[in-house]
Formats: sequence, structure tokens, C-alpha cells
Amino acid sequence: MNEGDSQTVPADNAYDEVVVHANREFQRYAVENQIYFAPVDDDEIDRLQYMHGIFNMMFDNRLLFPPISQPRRILDCGYGCGSWAIDVAEQYPECEVIGIDIYPYPMPEVLPPNVDFQLDDLNRPSTFESNYFDLVHSRMMAGGIHANRWMNYLRDIYRILRPGGWCQMVEMYFNAQSDNGTLTDNHALRVWSRSYMQSVQPAKDPRAPLQLQSWMTQAGFVDVECQMIILPLSGWSTDPRDNAIGAANRVNVQRLLSSLAIYPFAHHLNHSMSYTEIQLLVAQARNEADNPAFKAYFPVYVCMGRKPGGSRSHPGDGRSYHSSKSSRHGDSRKRARYG
Repeated sequence: MNEGDSQTVPADNAYDEVVVHANREFQRYAVENQIYFAPVDDDEIDRLQYMHGIFNMMFDNRLLFPPISQPRRILDCGYGCGSWAIDVAEQYPECEVIGIDIYPYPMPEVLPPNVDFQLDDLNRPSTFESNYFDLVHSRMMAGGIHANRWMNYLRDIYRILRPGGWCQMVEMYFNAQSDNGTLTDNHALRVWSRSYMQSVQPAKDPRAPLQLQSWMTQAGFVDVECQMIILPLSGWSTDPRDNAIGAANRVNVQRLLSSLAIYPFAHHLNHSMSYTEIQLLVAQARNEADNPAFKAYFPVYVCMGRKPGGSRSHPGDGRSYHSSKSSRHGDSRKRARYG
């Protein structure tokens, strides 16, 4: 971490404050400003670390999808437990990896020297320099980005990428599907999905994953590619690889169905649910997710796009890197230093 960074200031203690709902800890700043409705306690950190492992299985341990050979600067939007940023920093020791999040999640005592975690609200304009990063990574941000912020969020990413740089996005659509069509709207898993999508609106856009490709194109990205991947909620697939992923994902899903529901179901539904009602719905949804007869899955959307210019094949090499130290863009607000 660069203590002399003129774009950062010591963290405000307000970011550390938590409130307790149903025996789970939530960041006060996030829930009061309708930024993030999931817990930030140790149980959730453990789940996020586990989910990172699921993504690694899905992506065959590939951290960077675009053809980047020697990245110099990478930004991780919403670093959460920090696992992706730490893995990237270890894989590319010559690369500066910066992670931004709204909550100062506890980090391992020993971190790679090239990773820097900072605090900021990604719903506000970015204060990073223009043309600065080789890649911007945004994963599972639909629960944190305001519904009316998405286009400006992508335009911010576009601006801070250097010409030829890439945006890499991964989002899960929490509308449970059935690979054989046996799930109906009356099943608890679909009731959970419907309740989740209703409870996070209008603050969030739960259908954002479906629009990433269109939004990236509108923001100016080229070579935009988007793929929907089925993520089984348990081990029901006849394909050995997908079955292994689903079997591993079962642990994540059993916890996710509770952690994502507790706060918004109790506070943001038109007919707010009691904790007992939430527990009952979650228990029923867990049983259905675990039942191989339903072949339940969440769609995962993986998108990437390139900022025009630079080199398409080797966007991280020195020949195509465009430094913009003399060209600052952004407001006078500064990011907070982690720790």
C-alpha cells in the first residue's frame, strides 16, 4: 500500500460500524444507504471464500479471461473476502492489484506486496486516473450497484481502462431455473427467487446480469463477448464435471439462500416477512435446491469487452501501454486506505 497516495485518505470509522439483524452482522453504512443487503460477518466471509473456489472450478482456475499476457495494473471492484485479488496478485507479482469495496473485510495478516485494498462506494464516480488499468474485474456486483448507476458504472470502468484494456464481469441471476422444467412458480425455490428480486428493488436491478452485454456495448466497449453458464445448485448433472461443480456448490447454496434473504425479506418486501417465515421459506428452498429431481440451477453470466485502441492480442505489454499520469479525471473525493 502506498501511504503517500494523494488519492487516498485514512478510512472513516463509519465504514466499520455494524448492526445486527437475526443474529447476523450487516454494515450500517451499506444498509442505511441501500448499498448492500448481505451480511459482513465471519460466516459470510467464509461463504464468499468458498464461492470463490466454486468459481475457480467453473473457470478451470482461470482468473483473467481476456488475452492479457503481462498486466501492469488491475482493479477489482467489490473485492469482498479478497480471494480473487490475492490470487491475481500472487499469479502476477509484477502487477499492481487494487481492490475497492464499501466494507473493510478482515484480511490475512500476510498479503502479497503488490495488492492494495481500499474503501470506497462504487456507486459514486470513480476517482482513478483515466487510461490507468489494464483490466477491471467486476464480479457479483448486482447486489451492490444502484439500479440507476449501471451505465455510469460501466462508463467509469471504460474511462479508467487504458486503450486496449479489458473489462471482465461475472454476475449470477438469482432466479432459480430447472433444467427439466419441473420447478413451478409455487415451489419454494421460485418463491425465494421472486421474493429476492422484489425485495432488492428499486434500489437494485436483479436482472442486471441479463443486460451486461448490451450495457457494455452502449458504454463503448468492443469485442464484447457474453456467455451464460449453468451453475447447478447441487450434484444432479450427468456430466461428471458439472456434477462435481454442483456437488461442491451445494454448500454455498445452502448458506446463500439464508444470507441473501435475511435483511431484504424482513425490511423491503411489501409484506415484510418475520424471521420465522424467512427461516421456513429458506428451509423449503434448500430442500428443493438439494433435490436432484428438480435439476435446479442459477444462470451465471460471464462478459468481457475491450476499450478500443492499444493492442488486442497483448494488452498488457509495454508496447501498447498508454500512461496518463498527467491526465487526471474525477472529483475531489478520495478513496480510503485499508487498515
